[in-house]
Order: sequence, then C-alpha cells, then structure tokens
Amino acid sequence: MKIIFATNNAHKLDEVKHALQGAFELVSLTDVEFEGDIPETGNTLEHNAMQKANYIYERFGLPVFADDSGLEVDCLGGLPGVDTAHYSGTRDAIANMRKLLGAMEGEANRSAKFRTVIAYVSNAGEYLFSGEVAGHIATVMRGDQGFGYDPVFIPEGQPLTFAEMGMEAKSKMNHRVRATEKFTRWLNEGNG
Repeated sequence: MKIIFATNNAHKLDEVKHALQGAFELVSLTDVEFEGDIPETGNTLEHNAMQKANYIYERFGLPVFADDSGLEVDCLGGLPGVDTAHYSGTRDAIANMRKLLGAMEGEANRSAKFRTVIAYVSNAGEYLFSGEVAGHIATVMRGDQGFGYDPVFIPEGQPLTFAEMGMEAKSKMNHRVRATEKFTRWLNEGNG
C-alpha cells in the first residue's frame, strides 16, 4: 500500500519510516513532486492535521496521512501548543527554545507534554490517531541529536533530553512514534 506522508520535514520522515519498519510504502511530498506550503490555519492539532491531509488527498487521490505536533507546557497554560513550530515568530528552533526558556524562568512547575495527532484520509474516510509523552522542560538546552525542542524536553522517568538520546532510545517513547504505531496497527487490521 502506497501512502503519502504530507510533510517536507526530513526529520519527521525519518522518524516515521523508522517506526513503520517497511510495513507500507511511504512516499514524501518530494516523491510526488509537490512543492509549496500546505495550509495550517486551525487552532487545534486535530484541525491542522486533518486540513493538511485533505489538502494533499484532493491533489493526488492517494491515501494521505499528515501530522501536527505540539509542545504543551503546564505553567504556560498549554503554550506553545498549536504554535510550537513558530513560537518565537519564526521557524528557528533555537529562537523558539530561547523564548520558551525565558517565559519559564523561575517557574518551579516545569511539567509538559509533547502531543502528536495523525490524520489519515483515503477513499474509506477520515480518521484521527494521537500519541503523547509526558515530561518536563530543562532549564538549559542539552544535546545535539533530534530537532525542534528536543534539547529542552526531558521525558518522564529519564535523566536525558530527547536531544541527548539516540533515535532508537527516543523512538521507544516518542509522541509521533506512538501515534504512528496506533495508525499502523489500525491499517494492519485491514482498515483504511
């Protein structure tokens, strides 16, 4: 089964390919020669994921899955949330983390969670799958592996940030991988 993953993010593509372990033929937007931006105008992860999946499905007619992920920090009322990728006003990861650490300066409650919502659209319908990982925000950036907020996110029960772990260790607790595993199990049961 060929499925388009509606992303231009090479890191996400690698994570998902790793999680799928060849169960399906995953094609990227580059593979289908799609260039340009996909709209993300919703105020929830669910809305954005579904909007992206539908946008690509309407253009190619192949099964599509898209995701939207967010970091939700308790002491910030769930921010950055849907604005995670451009929290600082740019898509610069370092600027986003600096803004987050500045906003949390002096905060004792550093609990947070990463959450991913996958939307799947095919001729069978529209479906949502989610995954999350709880943890807390470090006081400084640590590590050089991973991407996004990985240098400041410490998963629950772990001493290391995601950026200090290898992909193998991170994938065992990663929010995107958890959502992808739910999605894959559902497809393997003959759905979609």
